[in-house]
Amino acid sequence: MTVLWQPFARPRRSVIPGLGLTLGVTLLYMALVVLIPLAALVARPWELGVAGFLDQVTQPRVLAALRLSFGAAFLGACINAVFGLALAWTLVRYDFPLKRLVDAVVDLPFALPTAVAGIALTSLYAPNGWIGQILAPLGVKVAFTPLGVIVALTFIGLPFVVRTVQPVLEDLDKELEEAAASLGATRAETFLRVILPTILPALLTGFALAFARAVGEYGSVIFIAGNMPMVSEIAPLLIVIRLEQFDYAGAAAIGVTMLLASFVLLLVINLLQRWTRRWAGL
Repeated sequence: MTVLWQPFARPRRSVIPGLGLTLGVTLLYMALVVLIPLAALVARPWELGVAGFLDQVTQPRVLAALRLSFGAAFLGACINAVFGLALAWTLVRYDFPLKRLVDAVVDLPFALPTAVAGIALTSLYAPNGWIGQILAPLGVKVAFTPLGVIVALTFIGLPFVVRTVQPVLEDLDKELEEAAASLGATRAETFLRVILPTILPALLTGFALAFARAVGEYGSVIFIAGNMPMVSEIAPLLIVIRLEQFDYAGAAAIGVTMLLASFVLLLVINLLQRWTRRWAGL
C-alpha cells in the first residue's frame, strides 16, 4: 500500500509526557529535595573562613568521631557483605523449615524504629544482658564500646546486602554451574569463576548501600555506644551536640566533611562496580 507524504501532518502525541516536561519536573524535584539543601550545607561553614573550617574539622574529638563513624561503617558493611551473601544464598538455594519467617525477619531492621533497635541491642549486649553476660567472663565487652557501634551498624545494614544480592541469585542460570561441574571444576572454582563474577556488581551495590546507611546512623547507635568522647562518640552525635550549643557553622563543617568523605568512597565503589561489570562481561 502506497503511503502519501503529508508535509503538514501533525506528529502523533505520546501518552507519556515528553522529554521537556519530564526533565523539567525531575530537575526541579532534585533541586528542591537534594541540591538546594546540600548547597546550603556546603555554604554554611565557610562563614568561618578556611582557617576556621579547618580548625573545626581537625579537632582531636572531631577526628576521633569521624574515624569511628567511617571505620565502624566500613567494617559493618564488610561483615554484611560476607554474611549477607551467605544468607541470600541460603534463602535462594535451600528449602528449610520456617524459611518464610527467616526471609521476613531480614527486613526487620527496615521497619524497626532505630531507637527501639538501639535499646534492644543494648539490653542484649550489656554486661547483664542475655548475650553480654556470656561474653563478660571471656573478657569481651560489647555495649558502651566501639565494638557495640560495629554491632549496631551491622544490624541495620544487613537487609541492604541481602535484598540486593537475592534477586541476582534467583535469576542466576543453574545450567552454568552444571556446565562448569561437567568440565571438571570444583565447587570453589565454580563459585569463584562462574557465580562470583555475576553477583559481584550487586554485592558491591549492597555494600555501598549498607555503608552509606551506616555512616549517618544515629538512633540505634547512641544507646549502645556509650557516647564517650574520643572513645565511642560518633560523628552524627557530635553534630547534634554542636546544634544544641547553637554552633551551626561548626555542625555544618562536620557535616560537609562527612559528605565529602562519603562522596569519595561511594565514587570509588561505583568505579569498582563498572570495572566488575566489564570484567564479568555484563
